[in-house]
Amino acid sequence: MKKLLLIVVALLLSSVNSATVYGTEYSENDAFVVKKIFFEGMHKITIDTALLFIPICIGDIITTEDISNTIRVLFATENFDDVRVLRNIDSLFINVKERPTITKITFSGNSLIKYYMLKQNLDIQGIIVGDNLDRAIIYHLKRWLEDFYYSNGKYNAIVKVLVMPQSLNCVDIKLVFNEGISAKVQQINIIGNHNFTKDNLTSKFKIRDKWYVGHRKYQKKNLAKDLESMYSFYLDYGYVRFNIESTQVNLTTDKKNIFITINITEGAQYKLCSTVVNGNMAGYFLEIENLTKVHHCELYNNSNIRKVKEKIKQLMGSYGYAYPSVLTQVEIKDVDKTVNLHIKIDAGKRFYVRKILFEGNDITKDLVIRREIPQKEGVKFCSDLIYQGKEHLNRLGYFEKVDVKTQPVPGYTNQIDVIYNIKERNTGSINMGIGLGTDSGVSFHFGIQQDNWLGTGNTVSLIGNKNNYKNYAELSINYPYLTVSGISLGSKLFYNDFINDKTDLSNYDLRSYGFSTTLCFPINKKNLLNISINYVHNNLLKREPKVTIWHYLNSIGINTKPKITTTNNKIKNNLSAYDFFIYIGLKYNNLDNGYFPTVGLNAIFNGKITMPGSNNKYYKITFDASKYIPLSESGNWVLKSRAHIGYADGFSGNEVPFYDNFYTGGASTVRGFRNNTIGPKEVYSRYNSSNISINYDYSDAVGGNVLAIASAEFIFPTPFLIKNSLRTSLFIDSGSVWNTDWQNNSATYYATIPDYSNPGNIRISTGIAMQWLSPLGPLSFSYAQPIKKYDGDKSEQLQFNIGKSW
Repeated sequence: MKKLLLIVVALLLSSVNSATVYGTEYSENDAFVVKKIFFEGMHKITIDTALLFIPICIGDIITTEDISNTIRVLFATENFDDVRVLRNIDSLFINVKERPTITKITFSGNSLIKYYMLKQNLDIQGIIVGDNLDRAIIYHLKRWLEDFYYSNGKYNAIVKVLVMPQSLNCVDIKLVFNEGISAKVQQINIIGNHNFTKDNLTSKFKIRDKWYVGHRKYQKKNLAKDLESMYSFYLDYGYVRFNIESTQVNLTTDKKNIFITINITEGAQYKLCSTVVNGNMAGYFLEIENLTKVHHCELYNNSNIRKVKEKIKQLMGSYGYAYPSVLTQVEIKDVDKTVNLHIKIDAGKRFYVRKILFEGNDITKDLVIRREIPQKEGVKFCSDLIYQGKEHLNRLGYFEKVDVKTQPVPGYTNQIDVIYNIKERNTGSINMGIGLGTDSGVSFHFGIQQDNWLGTGNTVSLIGNKNNYKNYAELSINYPYLTVSGISLGSKLFYNDFINDKTDLSNYDLRSYGFSTTLCFPINKKNLLNISINYVHNNLLKREPKVTIWHYLNSIGINTKPKITTTNNKIKNNLSAYDFFIYIGLKYNNLDNGYFPTVGLNAIFNGKITMPGSNNKYYKITFDASKYIPLSESGNWVLKSRAHIGYADGFSGNEVPFYDNFYTGGASTVRGFRNNTIGPKEVYSRYNSSNISINYDYSDAVGGNVLAIASAEFIFPTPFLIKNSLRTSLFIDSGSVWNTDWQNNSATYYATIPDYSNPGNIRISTGIAMQWLSPLGPLSFSYAQPIKKYDGDKSEQLQFNIGKSW
């Protein structure tokens, strides 16, 4: 016991704080005047700089506590890995080990974690080229990377951080990754579900155990979202007592497969029987009551309650209350399985808009954007007008993304700024192409268009085409805001030289040129009225004798057949027509997006009629409407329907010129058929050596004065791709063209001339289409198979259009 007591006393005495300096001991209470300070191990930092760091100076009376503070301060500079302070009588010796400098950081083997993600995380943690190396941070970085891989299901991932010494106390850092393969979900088990099947509950899961419904790669964040999705699913069906008791994720020994078990308690269904609204409603109680009224006890639905909250906020926002508070609380009555909903509202203060600001518009001028915003500065804030502005900007087609937010003005309690954050897209396109076809031979195409010329919102385009049968050029300019009220002005010049004996259309040569001027009057933000004056000069050359020519010539008063050369069966004399048209158009558009709409209607009505002084006397009417119906809240699933009809007729005994008939078939009308080849086929009157007319050849399309097209398109999300840049759809197209002026009789029957007036020859096709807003510009592809066609129809299954953006 005496020996034990001596040992304890010795230990207590040795616990007194002391320091050894070259064999000399002193206690923590010893104080001395420091006369000299020496540094050892300094290379990158000067001694004068180091003296500025430490809290002691030569001549100070210091204690052990001052020395401890010196060590802490030097460590806090993050320049040293080790610091030791030694005393020799009245001198201090400070020995340091400087941290090495990072000269280079490299990565290898990383594919899941992209370079920019690694670079961003290294910058946040202070691992930057040129800075000092902190080995503790390197250790934490390794742990963070491993945890990231594990959370993404890569349990075999290995991360190595190599610190390679270089000269002059420098190091290179290399991160080496072996990511391995992702563990796959082998099975999902749900225990406790009685009212819904497992497939029903997991139908919206991101993680699935069946590859054809969803991907099987495990990710921790996706599992959390899936559990939240299941929780919301039960709440939407009235199971307010639903609870997820536990979730087990079991990994196989080879770390390649995962089994997930979810234990749940469903509880009973509850009904919502009443709502109680209180708080500061700024005098709009009756309107809020109409939004929250429960007419009969209905099944509790959490999604509907969220919608009610949003409607209340929108209502208050429309009256100038920018930041209303809407809180809900449920009162559950287990006895009768009912729920009372308590809604507490605080309208807050009414706000006024100080400024409307735009961010991200590097090209588009502020004026172009501001004129689309119905909310004005200096007036009461209105959330409806704010979001209408967002819709208008999306509809322009100039922007890839538009976000809007409000920001209180510092120092003011009732003013806010409205900020539209814009991500611009390429609004210009250059299309250049060279093709080779059996009909067209070598073809050249050039087109340049800018929908937002120099950021002014004006559209300028130049188009040219050349092949074996056509030379076409067009220059057009459009000013969408000629006046402050939104009246726009558009002008177009065109030239067309059409040699039609090598196409699928009725044979004739047409040389035409003209111009048009269009004024567009906005009725409101969704409706437009167009009025246009056009002049067109048509010159028909090298016409072959055929049935449609005789009918047309007779209608305009040319009753004698023109002279025909029997050697080449061409009509000698040419026919010229000078026509002035007045166009009237109405357009309705409430689509939510200019490129990839998900909801809304776009309807266009156009009509034209020849004016006095024209050689022809006829009119032409078309109506084209496309309707988008969202099938999901996300807008990934959309149903599109389209109807396109047209009618043309002459007056004063004239017929519609055969060269201005309706045609259909092709990528923009009925896919799967060659362009403009659907409809009545031409009958030619060829002359033999005895100048006897013989009717034959029914392969060339002649068109008609009536057009009808209908299509339905089911748009669905493209797997693994972003919906904002690519759209995929299944479609069914149908259409026909016929001539109501055609009189079919026994004479035409015996002459083997087909019935042009038959409206029942409807063509139908079905297929798949894809539209892609690529970095090169808009690309569209379709593959269609005709399922109903007639003799003489020409199919073309694969059709596409490729552009170049600038």
